[in-house]
Amino acid sequence: MFAIAATLAAAPLIIGLYAYVGYPLILWIIASIRPRRSSARATAPWPSVTITLPVYNALSSITATLESLLALDYPRDRLQILVISDASTDGTDDAVRKFAGRGVELLRLPERRGKTTAENAALAASRGEILVNVDSTILVPTESLKKLVRVFDDPTIGVASGRDVSVGAADNQGTLAESGYVGYEMWVRDLETRVGSIVGASGCFYGSRRYVHGRALPPGLSWDFAAALVARKQGYRSVSVPAAVCMVPRSAQIRTELRRKVRTMARGLSTLFYHRALMNPVRYGGFALMLISHKLLRWLPYLLAPFAYAALCILAVENVSARVVLGTLSAGLLAGIVGIQYRSSTPTRPLALAGFVVAVFSAGFLAWWEALKQTQMATWDPTPRPGVQT
Repeated sequence: MFAIAATLAAAPLIIGLYAYVGYPLILWIIASIRPRRSSARATAPWPSVTITLPVYNALSSITATLESLLALDYPRDRLQILVISDASTDGTDDAVRKFAGRGVELLRLPERRGKTTAENAALAASRGEILVNVDSTILVPTESLKKLVRVFDDPTIGVASGRDVSVGAADNQGTLAESGYVGYEMWVRDLETRVGSIVGASGCFYGSRRYVHGRALPPGLSWDFAAALVARKQGYRSVSVPAAVCMVPRSAQIRTELRRKVRTMARGLSTLFYHRALMNPVRYGGFALMLISHKLLRWLPYLLAPFAYAALCILAVENVSARVVLGTLSAGLLAGIVGIQYRSSTPTRPLALAGFVVAVFSAGFLAWWEALKQTQMATWDPTPRPGVQT
């Protein structure tokens, strides 16, 4: 019983250490000995591009986002900007229509069906060879679109993901840890690109070849994750493009991020289960191992964490060291709960870090619960974010 409890208590830590430390280290070693691929030809003709912008009740952010897209440095006769409204009710559609004279197109869906359904519907209304999906709450610097699209000169590439840059008030300790995590994730994707292929794109700003979206995705899944998986099945690789920056404002409070993470991870798990065949290393080789390491093994500790805590409680009955670990962990858990409930946007740094960790683990476990129940988390509400200037 003691051995079983000890194994269960240690499992999340061991798996997490491999997923967050061991896996990137392996990537770094492989990338260090593998020659870099040649860059795309700067003189190649620019392909036609459709920017798809799925929105629901995004009145507070849509104007600034569209202004940033209209300011992009890209041949205007090769660019289509298409907003897909998921039956918005707050005046978003009227705000978009004001841009009609500047070439922005609006596709309004008759009923609210969710982001993925909106992205599926975009294919029939789009004209571009490359589809670029943009979130309604972010801003794209003028040069980023060309940086993203240029990589498609390489015929082996099916999906290109931009680089998220988390921005916000410097004194907002509540979600500052989120910024550090985003930077870490971008670094790992850069390593995966050098090794071969990323296993998921950034939902805020990514592009793909038109035929990657040739088959509609079930509404409970995520296209930003699935695009790289579908591309791999079609024989393409997916890459991260460090120069293709997009500005992503941090949420004002940890509680807001918790709700978003539950939905994002639950949809990610459902997408992984749907494309589970890609985790077969016999058929998909290194890509399968990368998918398991980057996604499944990152998410598994969230499922195991409550059971590990219970196992630690059992060990603490007879073991002094286990009691010390349990006491420390319980204190951190309590601090995290206080950090999440903190009404101000600026809790102290220790509370902010503890709150972020507890929020992530709570969201992860709830996401597993929703995914295992096969809950269809199709619809979404926009995450409240402060404005940002490019």
